Amino acid sequence: MRIVEVNPFHYPFLGGIEHRVHHISKRLAKKHEMIVLTSQLEGTSKEEVIDGYRVVRLPSRYIDIYNPPHVSTKGLMEALEGLEPDLVDFHYRWAPDYNKIARSWPGKKVFTFHNTFGEGVGITRLPSLVNDQMMKRHLKKFSKVICVSEFVKKDLDMRGFDPNRTVAIPNGIEIPCVAPQKEEDFILFMGRLVNTKGLEYLVRAMRSVDSKLIICGGGPLLGKLQRQIEKDGLQGKVEMTGRVCEERKCELLSSCKLFVMPSIFESYGIAVAEAMSYGKAIVATDVGGLPEVVQDGGLLCRPKDHIDLAQKIEKLLKDDVQRTQKAERSKVLAQSYLWDSLAPKVESEYLKILV
Repeated sequence: MRIVEVNPFHYPFLGGIEHRVHHISKRLAKKHEMIVLTSQLEGTSKEEVIDGYRVVRLPSRYIDIYNPPHVSTKGLMEALEGLEPDLVDFHYRWAPDYNKIARSWPGKKVFTFHNTFGEGVGITRLPSLVNDQMMKRHLKKFSKVICVSEFVKKDLDMRGFDPNRTVAIPNGIEIPCVAPQKEEDFILFMGRLVNTKGLEYLVRAMRSVDSKLIICGGGPLLGKLQRQIEKDGLQGKVEMTGRVCEERKCELLSSCKLFVMPSIFESYGIAVAEAMSYGKAIVATDVGGLPEVVQDGGLLCRPKDHIDLAQKIEKLLKDDVQRTQKAERSKVLAQSYLWDSLAPKVESEYLKILV
C-alpha cells in the first residue's frame, strides 16, 4: 500500500502535527510505502528518506507573521497525482493551497483532525471561525476523519458528523531513555508561545507561587510575555529560555517539580503526555482533551483563572506525598500513549478504507 501524508510543514519544522506524521510514517514504513508531501523549507533538500519513509518537498512561499507561518505551495495536485497513492491522509486546514487539494482530491482519503472548532484568540479568532465553517462543509467528502482525542471526536459528532465516520486515535509519545535526575525547585511549561496556551494567566499566577517558572518555546508572544514579566517584577522568578535543544529539553523535563499547561484551547495536549512519561505531576486547565490525558496524574483548574491556577500549583508544591502519587500515576498512564501501540490503529483505519 502506498500512503501519502500531506502537511505543509515537516521536519526540521517541529510541531505536534509534524511529530505525528513522522512517528506514524516511521512505523508504517516497515510494511507500506510511506511518503510525506510537504513544502520545502529553506536549507532542506527536495527529497530525502527519513527513518524509512520518503519526504517530497515542493518550492513554497512563506509569510512569517505567525507561528507557523502562512505558506503557499504551487503544483500540489500535480505532485500528488504523480505519486499515485492508494490513500492520502491530509493533516492541515489553515493553508488555502493544501485545503484546495484536500477538497478536490478524487481518490481515497482521510483527514486527521488536530484542532477543535472555534480555536483562536485575538486577531486569529475570526479567521479561525471562517475556516471552521469552510471545513465543516467539506469534511463529509472524506472516507474517515481521524481525531486526535475523544474530545475532538465528540465535538465533531455533536456538529452533525456521522459517528461511524469519525474515530479517535490520540497523539503518542516515546518513553524517554534518560537517567533519573534530582528534582529541582522549579515548575515547567513547554510549548508554542501563542494566545491559546494561556501563558499570560500562568505568569500572573506566579505572583503568588513560591517557586520558579521556566517557560520553554518560541512564538509570537515572546515579547509580550517578557514585558509582562518585567511589569510584574518577576524577572528572577520567571525564566524564558526560547527554544531548547533536545538534550536540554530532557534535562528540564527530568528535573522539574511539576509540569503546567494553562491552555485556553487544547485538542489533546501532547506536551502534557510527554511530561507524564518523565513521571511528572501535572497542573492543567480543564479544557478540551487535557482531562482525558491527565486523568488522575495531576490537578485540573479553570481556564483563564490565575488564582485557581496558582492554588493548584501551590497545592502540589507543598504536598510532597500527593505530588509523588500523581507523578507515579502519570508514568503509568503514559504507557498507553506510546506510538508503537497507536500506529497499528491508524494502519487499521487506512486498511478499512481500501477494502
